[in-house]
Amino acid sequence: MAYGDFSLADLEKKFGIENQLRSLFEHVEAIEPSHFLKEALQNARELPVRSEKAKSETIVFPILIELRNRNDKYFTIYSGDNLNADENQGLKGECDFILARDTGTFDINYPIIQIVEAKRNDLEVGVPQCAAQLVGARKFNENKGVMLENLYGCVTTGDEWLFMKLSNQELSIDTRKYYLVEIVTLLAVFQQIIDYYKTLIK
Repeated sequence: MAYGDFSLADLEKKFGIENQLRSLFEHVEAIEPSHFLKEALQNARELPVRSEKAKSETIVFPILIELRNRNDKYFTIYSGDNLNADENQGLKGECDFILARDTGTFDINYPIIQIVEAKRNDLEVGVPQCAAQLVGARKFNENKGVMLENLYGCVTTGDEWLFMKLSNQELSIDTRKYYLVEIVTLLAVFQQIIDYYKTLIK
């Protein structure tokens, strides 16, 4: 078993994780994208971006780079890396994107945000996998002696973005989806999450 094999029911049965819909972000302030990001997204619109790989390279990664640069490289980006937290419990497997505190080391340290690329362009399909990765990230951090009350994740098709938060035994799935066309708001949501971690992990 790996992250992609879990259902929400599995997470509740195995780890006691209950899920609910909830509004996660209030009063976000719009963030204007840089010229770099505007140009990258314009290029993506002009290309036949159909596969998950293409969306990852032309849409998701430029957004993450933008956020990293805005935050003085506070976090680093792992793409396609394995996050093996507890193999016996199935908390293992490849992750599309892991945002982790940048400590200057080769190994992953302090994973804080999980991003899953939705399969078959269906956000809902990616929700259980993202939730499982959040459970794995929490276990991974605990193994290193790091206790974080909240962990955030996101499922995306490139055009649509759905956020979630794991807090104790509760998985809160945002009632709102964000869209690439409202990039100023999408960036603001990510920034709110990053600002939260900046108060916890220096």
